[in-house]
Amino acid sequence: MAHQYFGTDGIRGRANGKITPELALKVGQAAGLLFQRGDHRHRVVIGKDTRLSGYMIESALQAGFTSVGMDVLLLGPVPTPAIAMLTRSMRADLGVMISASHNPYEDNGIKLFGPDGYKLSDEVEAEIEALMDSDLGARLAKSQNLGRAKRIESVQARYIEYAKRTLPRQIDLDGMRIVVDCANGAAYKVAPEALWELGAEVIAIGVEPDGFNINHEVGSTAPEALVRKVRETRADIGIALDGDADRVLVVDEKGQLVDGDQLMAVVAKSWRDAGLLSKPGIVATVMSNLGLERYLGDLGLDLARTAVGDRYVLEHMRTHGYNLGGEQSGHIILSDYTTTGDGLVAALQLLAVVRRQQKPVSEVCHCFEPLPQILKNVRYKQGRPLDAESVSSAIEAARLRLGAQGRLVIRPSGTEPVIRVMAEGDDRDLVERVVDDVVDALMHAAA
Repeated sequence: MAHQYFGTDGIRGRANGKITPELALKVGQAAGLLFQRGDHRHRVVIGKDTRLSGYMIESALQAGFTSVGMDVLLLGPVPTPAIAMLTRSMRADLGVMISASHNPYEDNGIKLFGPDGYKLSDEVEAEIEALMDSDLGARLAKSQNLGRAKRIESVQARYIEYAKRTLPRQIDLDGMRIVVDCANGAAYKVAPEALWELGAEVIAIGVEPDGFNINHEVGSTAPEALVRKVRETRADIGIALDGDADRVLVVDEKGQLVDGDQLMAVVAKSWRDAGLLSKPGIVATVMSNLGLERYLGDLGLDLARTAVGDRYVLEHMRTHGYNLGGEQSGHIILSDYTTTGDGLVAALQLLAVVRRQQKPVSEVCHCFEPLPQILKNVRYKQGRPLDAESVSSAIEAARLRLGAQGRLVIRPSGTEPVIRVMAEGDDRDLVERVVDDVVDALMHAAA
């Protein structure tokens, strides 16, 4: 379903480019009208990360919601998973997170959660878009029915307690030296505090947001700073969150990166052994490494694959009854605890396994050897290169060359004019040649 405003994860774009106060006002009015169901006093919770533009968007959303008669609870900088949790616990009709996740500060976005704490479906987003393009002025609340706004100060403590409770009671982090990189983003207070309260010696970086430095040379998309700090301090583990803390990557005590595939493998085996998996398998995207699929197969577990995007992982989990899923990029969804990706909660599940096994993180987290995986992007200016017959022929030939022991994934980006070409297999040279051949065909078709 094509959307005018919403993408794969809410509405996202350049602040005062696509994301303007006028747009945010309309989102607030349209979503507020749609979610006023029943005769109770309606409320929405709004959180944000640390981008400068968050002030502007927050104010515009507040005006939109109150103008249609919905009360607003302003939560300030908190992680995206905190909004999902607090929407439910505060009995709100709707939750809003103002964030562009791992993007630079110039961008921002609006993510919406229903009263159950789950991101909205495509169908509900389409209803909001239709309302945004309607005559909203005719549906404003009467003067006596306008909404009120209130800032809530206790939400960070609430989220910290919630996250801590996901760690088994008999486990603490006493004696562990942990470096946590908060990407100068939404978790800059809550993540270090939660780890410290659980007993760890915490070394925090990326905890000095200034409105401009979110994700800048820090966080899960720029882990080099974390690698250096782990080595410098001889820490037991490094934990890297992104700007809104819904994804996590890990650095082991040797300074080696651990991606989402390895994290899912660790939790999958631990939960299988403990009888905690709701189904004998997990859910991941087409981008997860074939090595993960083979490792799970050896454990007697299936890997169900979806399109790229944590919302599609979660939809498959809910439809088919899985309680563990995620993405290679570090979105880990543990549906026994959360309704969306939660970087801190996922890190705590990993730490629980490390404590139980009493082994270094490098041993716990090296579950399988990833197969060679090559990803290249082809940018184009116009047209539909994937429709070209020459491209179809190149893709078919590439699949035949890889055979059953490899995978080829071709997908257009949902946010920019780019086609992503990914292949993997046991033979790195073959994988590289296959990707290059498809890329060449695309570039000729796009010329």
